[in-house]
Amino acid sequence: MAQPLIIAVPKGRILAEALPLLAAAGIRPEPAFTDKDSRALRFATDVPGIELIRVRAFDVATFVAHGAAQLGIVGSDVLSEFGYSELYAPVDLKIGHCRISVAEPAAMAESDDPRGWSHVRVATKYPHITSRHFAARGVQAECVKLNGAMELAPTLGLAPRIVDLVSSGRTLKENGLVEVEVIEEVTSRLVVNRAAMKTRAQVVPLVEAFRRAVAEKEAA
Repeated sequence: MAQPLIIAVPKGRILAEALPLLAAAGIRPEPAFTDKDSRALRFATDVPGIELIRVRAFDVATFVAHGAAQLGIVGSDVLSEFGYSELYAPVDLKIGHCRISVAEPAAMAESDDPRGWSHVRVATKYPHITSRHFAARGVQAECVKLNGAMELAPTLGLAPRIVDLVSSGRTLKENGLVEVEVIEEVTSRLVVNRAAMKTRAQVVPLVEAFRRAVAEKEAA
């Protein structure tokens, strides 16, 4: 019996935007997928031989890169951070718009000029993106790795600045922080395991289906 084709989708805010694209590409998950009480992580779809797994956004890239899933939906921030050579990102899905930014306390920002920085200490879950960005500017970056609650770092003295995803900016504002520099704009991408693209016949037609779904959404 052939192994099912597995698509990894992220938990959280991107999922709501991804589901209509999945449907437009002809893939709808079983009802349990939208059951808030369900603890299941793997789901059937209305396409025989295609299943979905729901995992943390950062883990989508890992599942697909290592071949545990053949396709996935993941933010370009994750691709930039991990740089997996096993991944191919053929379609910008044009969802999950946000940015990776440097932020600091509003009081500090009043007299601070990023152009004058020579050394920075930042809390972030993006140490590779952060280091590359500052190295390109000739700034030495000391990164404190956190997986969440980044906004607490400046107020509790862990690091005076943070590098994090910003969407509306509301969370920064509520924690007394302001953006002082945008590192990169972020959207979600369809990613494919390179080996699976060559060996699994369903993959290329699926990529084309997603490409059409994005084009139709943009044209609407």
